[in-house]
Amino acid sequence: MERSKYFDLIEEKINLLATRINSRGRLNVLNLNLHCEIFYAQLVNILYNWNLSNANHQHQNIEAIDLIDYDQKIIVQVSATSTREKIESSLSKPLISKNPNFTFKFISIANDADNLKKITYKNPNNCRFNPKEDIIDKNKILSTIFNMKIEKQKPIYDFILKELGSPDNALKLESSITDLINVLSAEDFSESNLITNYDPFEIEEKIDFNSLNSTKEIIQDCSLYAHKVEKKYEIFDKEGVNKSISVLRAIHTIYVKAQNGTNDPDTIFLNTVDEIVNVAKNSSNFAQMSIELLQMTAEIIAVDAFMRCKIFKNPPKREKYASS
Repeated sequence: MERSKYFDLIEEKINLLATRINSRGRLNVLNLNLHCEIFYAQLVNILYNWNLSNANHQHQNIEAIDLIDYDQKIIVQVSATSTREKIESSLSKPLISKNPNFTFKFISIANDADNLKKITYKNPNNCRFNPKEDIIDKNKILSTIFNMKIEKQKPIYDFILKELGSPDNALKLESSITDLINVLSAEDFSESNLITNYDPFEIEEKIDFNSLNSTKEIIQDCSLYAHKVEKKYEIFDKEGVNKSISVLRAIHTIYVKAQNGTNDPDTIFLNTVDEIVNVAKNSSNFAQMSIELLQMTAEIIAVDAFMRCKIFKNPPKREKYASS
């Protein structure tokens, strides 16, 4: 799913940047701050369709940067320092007094600023400033991006790639989920290898209970291969203690995250499969295979977890059996 790909990278890079700013700040290493503030200025221009430019480009200030949009009458302070004192200092600046009809906005690039939105500030120039609306932090930015249409997310994704680097530059780690996909991809999935009576948890009942409609056929088809996953888990546990448990817990965590932003069961199932695919593709131990084979093995693994009661709710009368 492209939406997931776009947002996941944006969220990862912005949160990593904030962590680095805070870490360096504690060491009083501030050379990254100015670059980050310029980065955020460009980001919010894309995000909010502003046209901010540096209002004091001749006087670089590593602690803060003042930006102004003359068309939309906005003055912006971008800062790694998120305190009441910092905002009040900004509100008293000459740039504010010279532009009394402009709206002031404060962008916190490193920390959550929710607590700052509840405070009443000294505003000597009586500039337009509503803390609840005009204080912007990374969480508000990420929430805005998350809820955008995909065609609006793409320019932000491209900008993040250019500024903060491709996901291919990140360190890739091994994944046990990927190990499972690799060995499953070598299996024979022909009809002669199906087990048609493998249905220990009454799959149909659980499908109906969870209102899985458009994905029902996928679950039914993939359940016929679940015995192959079970055999691989048995091999896994001979190789390492609790390896199968770690895979199933990871899939459950993926399922929980897949519920963010949607209550639709079919979407949640498909999001879970998509993320299993992403985990494999971004792991150092991934064996190259066709996207169709990767998709199929991810679906089989997800359905196996479904049958093992690791994802989606069980019908009430099955709860006791599933937990035993």
